[in-house]
Amino acid sequence: MAASRNRQRRFSPLTIRILAVNMLALIMLGGSMLYLGRYQDRLIQSELEALSFEARIAAGALGEGAVIESDEDRNMLAPELTRSMVRRLAENSDSRIRVFDEGGELQADSRMLSARQAAIQIEAIAPPVGTPFEQAWQSFKNWVGRALQQQDYPLYDEGPDQDIGQFAIARQALMGTGGQQIWRLPNGTLLLGIAVPLQSYKQVLGAVMLTRNSAKVEKAIADVRVDVIRVFCIVLALTTLLSLYLARTIVKPLQRLARAVRAVKQDQARATGLGGAAALLANRQIPDLTRRGDELGELSHALREMTAALAQRLGAIENFAADVAHEIKNPLTSLRSAVETAERIKDPQRLATLMGVIRDDVDRMDRLITDIASASRLDAELSRTETAPVAVGQMLALLVNIYSSDEKGAPVRLVADVPDAFVVQGVESRLMQVLRNLVENARSFTPPGGSVRLGAQTDGSAVTLTVEDDGPGIPENKLEAIFDRFYSERPAQEKFGQHSGLGLSIAQQIVHAHGGRIWAENRKDAAGKIIGARFNVLLPRVV
Repeated sequence: MAASRNRQRRFSPLTIRILAVNMLALIMLGGSMLYLGRYQDRLIQSELEALSFEARIAAGALGEGAVIESDEDRNMLAPELTRSMVRRLAENSDSRIRVFDEGGELQADSRMLSARQAAIQIEAIAPPVGTPFEQAWQSFKNWVGRALQQQDYPLYDEGPDQDIGQFAIARQALMGTGGQQIWRLPNGTLLLGIAVPLQSYKQVLGAVMLTRNSAKVEKAIADVRVDVIRVFCIVLALTTLLSLYLARTIVKPLQRLARAVRAVKQDQARATGLGGAAALLANRQIPDLTRRGDELGELSHALREMTAALAQRLGAIENFAADVAHEIKNPLTSLRSAVETAERIKDPQRLATLMGVIRDDVDRMDRLITDIASASRLDAELSRTETAPVAVGQMLALLVNIYSSDEKGAPVRLVADVPDAFVVQGVESRLMQVLRNLVENARSFTPPGGSVRLGAQTDGSAVTLTVEDDGPGIPENKLEAIFDRFYSERPAQEKFGQHSGLGLSIAQQIVHAHGGRIWAENRKDAAGKIIGARFNVLLPRVV
């Protein structure tokens, strides 16, 4: 059920993780780029400087053209001239101009046609309402602007009766200093204000205050943000596509490998026996991704090797079981025949002969079972045992000492050409077992007075151990068959059943487990006559 749910997923968890990792950094970068606080501050400062310059020009013009001399011989603002000049100054400007006299009373406002808030008032017309998409986009831009606004400004609240007390910068201007102020309008936009003193011959006659909304600033900021969002969307789309491609190149092969491994498991579960499992595994192909040249290719190669090794192992176990059954069946058949015959005969001499046959068959079965148990445990023991450097010369010298001390005066001598410091990596006890099997085999074929010779040589990367005898040699067509399980090619004078036929097979199994190779060949003289056999064991050398 879990496997079927995994196959039905549109996006695998690994794909989601790849998308999240690749997109998170991009989203954080894009969000940080939308925060344009310092850029907005510079634009606002530029607008304030321009507004200040415009205010000084307006104050200078009013100081020259709107000032009259009163009856008390002092300068003062002429209300009508002030309103007229303010209307003219505001015609080509998007700023709102207000003029306060030295008493703080509003004398002129470019948005009104009279000084005292007459019925006629100039209001900016709102831009036409666009399509729903444009409205949504504008709302989104406004929301982004408010969310990313660097600081909060005081709310601009203009009462019905404007008074200089509402504007601190205008009061400062009457004191001769002037100032600037930024307000926040109810719709979220900013209002920039500048107030400068209105002077005539160093005499402060009033204050000129200019205000302008931040439409230009916000448009510039919005344009930059739109460009950032546009680029961000393009990069995000490309990143998403590339992430999906990357995920596909990783997830799809992994899913194929997982399906193949599950199929191998199901094949093994459906198999009725070792032979069926081996056949199913041999036919089951793991996808070959080695041409990718990456870790997935290595994983595919490892899984293919593992499946092949598993199929080979199951096949070997099947063949081993068949061979064991065949070899055990022979002495059992002989035992059954001897027992059935013994029940019918009364002759003591013939009965003794049959009992001898039964004892030989029992001994043969005991040897078979012992060797079979040793062979079946060999792979597991070798996989669990740690290897270590083994000195070849010391191992050969020890072998010679063992045979020299155990069998003094033996008809077959064991001699060794002890080499220099050749070292191989392996399990010394198992390598000794290989050499003892080869030595025992060579001594059984060597005639009395002959010798068995041990030697070793190297080509730099490997060490070759040799065991030579003076026997009759090996039939040329049997040089490979002698390593098969239960194959026995014994001397004619040897009693049948003394060997199980597993000695050379076990030796080959140990050598292969050490990453080496074993083979047999015949020794020949100058005339081409066979004068003995030679067994070669090649093992990787430790440099």
